[in-house]
Amino acid sequence: MANLLFMRLQSFSLPSASVVFALVLVSYFLVISGFVYDVIVEPPGIGSRQDPYTGAIRPVVFLPGRVNGQYIVEGLSSGFMFVLGGIGIVMLDLASEKARPRSVRMSFVAAGVALVLVRCVQAGPYLPREEQHSFVLGFRMF
Repeated sequence: MANLLFMRLQSFSLPSASVVFALVLVSYFLVISGFVYDVIVEPPGIGSRQDPYTGAIRPVVFLPGRVNGQYIVEGLSSGFMFVLGGIGIVMLDLASEKARPRSVRMSFVAAGVALVLVRCVQAGPYLPREEQHSFVLGFRMF
């Protein structure tokens, strides 16, 4: 019986590094975007409000007044921005390998810096309105 417990499966092989990275990236996106919150609470995909001057109904992407709440679109877009920043950091890491040609390394640096900057610039709308003026790029300014 003991020999059965420790038998190796002959048909099982380890996944490649790319497959593991893709699975980790997708799971990171789902966790950061609030997928579990969206499944449990079932918030609306997008909100709406009435314009006080024209009376027209306008779409609202960010849930006002609640720090712990979100619309589905808000969570998915913020998760996408975090994934962009993460991919940028991975590209910067790939640029540090000396075995790659210089032009490829410079391309990785340019793309990595661009993705990290896009993520930092786009972080503003996702911060609660009270914190937008005191937090910039993840650190307290005043």
